[in-house]
Amino acid sequence: MRRAARQQRFPRLAIVLAAGTCLCAAISLVASATTNSANTVELIRIDGSINAAVAEFIEDSLADAVQRNARAMVIELDTPGGLLSSAQRIVKDLLGAQVPVIVYVEPAGASAASAGMFVTLAANIAAMAPGTTIGAAHPVELSGGGLTGAVGQKIENFTASLAQAIARQRGRNQKWVEDAVRESVAIGEHQAVDQHVIDLVARDLDDLFAQANGRRVKVGNEERVLQLAGANVYRRKMTPGQRLLDTLSDPNIVYLLITAGLLGLYFEFSHPGALFPGIAGAICLLLALASFEVLPINLSGLLLLLLGAGLLMAEAFIPTHGVVAFGGIVSFVLGSLFFVDSSQTNQYVSRSLIAGTAVAVAVIFIGIGMLIVRRRHGSVMTGREGLVGEIGEVLLEIAPGIPGRIFIHGENWRAVSDEPVKTGERVRVEEVSGMEMKVRRVDSQRTFES
Repeated sequence: MRRAARQQRFPRLAIVLAAGTCLCAAISLVASATTNSANTVELIRIDGSINAAVAEFIEDSLADAVQRNARAMVIELDTPGGLLSSAQRIVKDLLGAQVPVIVYVEPAGASAASAGMFVTLAANIAAMAPGTTIGAAHPVELSGGGLTGAVGQKIENFTASLAQAIARQRGRNQKWVEDAVRESVAIGEHQAVDQHVIDLVARDLDDLFAQANGRRVKVGNEERVLQLAGANVYRRKMTPGQRLLDTLSDPNIVYLLITAGLLGLYFEFSHPGALFPGIAGAICLLLALASFEVLPINLSGLLLLLLGAGLLMAEAFIPTHGVVAFGGIVSFVLGSLFFVDSSQTNQYVSRSLIAGTAVAVAVIFIGIGMLIVRRRHGSVMTGREGLVGEIGEVLLEIAPGIPGRIFIHGENWRAVSDEPVKTGERVRVEEVSGMEMKVRRVDSQRTFES
């Protein structure tokens, strides 16, 4: 009995010891992770346009940096601009961040233009690498110039007041940021430091950490001292979904997707059963629709684009001597120019891409349509109707009122004729009725001519 009781105690004791060991290891790992994360600087890179995907990426990164108890978050920035609405969203997140944020414009040749300027101004520490620029934040129109009229003035005033509010919040040069919006002023890194637009110029990350270390910054309602010496850098990247949306924020890519989608569906409708063009076209159109989440699309421009494609399709079936085709090309080009809402972003579809695509689309649409019409109105080459006019050989003698048999296209057919035809002679098919052919004899001269 005692021996059995002891044998039962040993497994229980082993389980308790194992559980205790696992608990201690877990506590040690958590403590180690907390210690390491407290000595971490989170680093992300924005290399491209400012859009909704980038705004979401920055939001997630800020939340992750707070969760890790990171000392700061650094944004390496190189952008030509982007959506004003996305820039506002990012500015709101940076101004209310619970972790110090450093925006570092790099490498040499990089810029923080347009929407990128607002992101840089909103950081606790704004830094630039040698050979970089900041500014040129004036709203643009389709032609690339400034917006005019009452609407243009309203957008300009709003953008200037937003820039001034950010500069006032971070203690930067309000006069200069207003000029950057109203006059498209842009300056280099040394001028930016001298005019109190940014805080410092750094050669690289190590130099940035060395210069920013010990500086006091305002995070929320409290002041913090940046402690960046010896910090570990944790690089965070976009999720696959964010990378896809970021790629689809390029209006040139979206424009090509819509064009490819329309061509694919047109080819599928004109050649039913091809499958691949229809599937590929549908995928391209769905990807283009997904991009509408991150790119401001002008509805009028999109409708003009679709109308132009429809008119080019119609030209192949309606004999208008090019009138409909001309209207389709004009509508397609105008829709391409107005495709992106320029009041919300400085991005637009490349003019050279529009010209090349318009010519290619016109040639493809009209060319495919003409081939379809030609085939529909051409002579029948297959089936029973395709046998009319063909020459065969008599297998069984034919007499008026008495059918015989002929061999044609590898098949044995019943045949009748108004004249007697002997076995072995050649005949030409005049008519096909059901399973019977009406034929006539072909003499040597006619055969030679045929």
